[in-house]
Amino acid sequence: MKLSQLFTKTAKDISADETAVNAQLLIRGGFVYKNSAGVYSFLPLGLRVLRKISDIVRGEMNGIGGQELLMSALHEKHYLKATGRWDVGVVYKVIAGDEKDPNFNISWTHEEVMSEIAARYVNSYRDLPFATYQIQTKFRHEPRAKSGLLRGREFLMKDLYSFHRDEADLNAYYDKVRDAYLRVFERCGLKAIYTLAAGGDFTTNLTHEFQVVCPIGEDTIYVCSQCGYAENKEISKLKDGDSCEKCAGTVKEEKAVEVGNIFRYGTKYSEPFGLKFVDEDGKQKYVVSGAYGIGISRLMATLIEVSHDDKGIIWPASVAPFTVHLVSIGQDERAEKIYTMLTDAGIEVLYDDRQEKSAGEKFADADLIGCPIRVTIGSKTPAGNVEYKPRTQSDSSVIDEAELLARLAA
Repeated sequence: MKLSQLFTKTAKDISADETAVNAQLLIRGGFVYKNSAGVYSFLPLGLRVLRKISDIVRGEMNGIGGQELLMSALHEKHYLKATGRWDVGVVYKVIAGDEKDPNFNISWTHEEVMSEIAARYVNSYRDLPFATYQIQTKFRHEPRAKSGLLRGREFLMKDLYSFHRDEADLNAYYDKVRDAYLRVFERCGLKAIYTLAAGGDFTTNLTHEFQVVCPIGEDTIYVCSQCGYAENKEISKLKDGDSCEKCAGTVKEEKAVEVGNIFRYGTKYSEPFGLKFVDEDGKQKYVVSGAYGIGISRLMATLIEVSHDDKGIIWPASVAPFTVHLVSIGQDERAEKIYTMLTDAGIEVLYDDRQEKSAGEKFADADLIGCPIRVTIGSKTPAGNVEYKPRTQSDSSVIDEAELLARLAA
């Protein structure tokens, strides 16, 4: 991609109302456009990041047997009425035409819809277990939309649902999802803490969250510095400085951002929708289910909150919009050659070919956008060589073109 052809532009300043680092840098870098509080459009650079995160998530969900689908975003009233969640405060209700009362809601979750679908296809114990997932936009009437993409009214989410014959089978799959989630966050460049938590509007059972320590986080967790055991403050009796009962390590209080959660529902959503199966003895039983979520756009925002400096974003290589930010300083012919060489090798390159920008402006934009590697070709760069600088380092080095290709292909 050539920067001269990218319709978006970087910005030096944005509204003073935008206090969250993730929102500031995403808007300035041209990754997102803020439509209103808690509502953002993802521009070409931002969409590339979202897709890379989604691909990592999709691969791990497929790896544990998840079957991808896409459910409706518009839900008739009977779904949430069946489980008593029609009047939950976050629900967006829809009045259409000359109706007097709302009869639909825009999706904030899909337990009810998926349970009704499953009831259509599950009859026997032979139909179990199975798991389905989707990556879809969710809508929640958030009265305090803030912190950029961390607390939004519209956001991209991966939700997985699993269906089992008994609690033992559910528990075994629950652990598989836990391990898959930890791999997702590690591959995205985040250290997530597996945290015991409450169930909120979803279940009365205790659940687990995946928390990333971050100063802007709205959650408070207590985590053992030795064994890593953690609890959310909402349900914890632990305090900062306590001794952990699991290992006698010291408990530390931390602010954190929740990037994922997993729930065991039992038969909560099966019973309202008649989701039953016949076991080997011919007895009818309710299906046991679980649900598992990852906030894709929230994960993107969290990455920025924990990986940036005073110049801009520092993307992990796995989710960066491009691997290389190629900068030409009056050496367009040579830069074009490098651009072609790298793209032909399958390396993703954002090429700053803009004629009207100074070297300083180009370097500033490269730091703001945050691709892992900056490659510069200028008048002082010897023929057959380039200036190579990782985003995480302050110094650059001069290497030849063959070594550049070898490093990027490694």
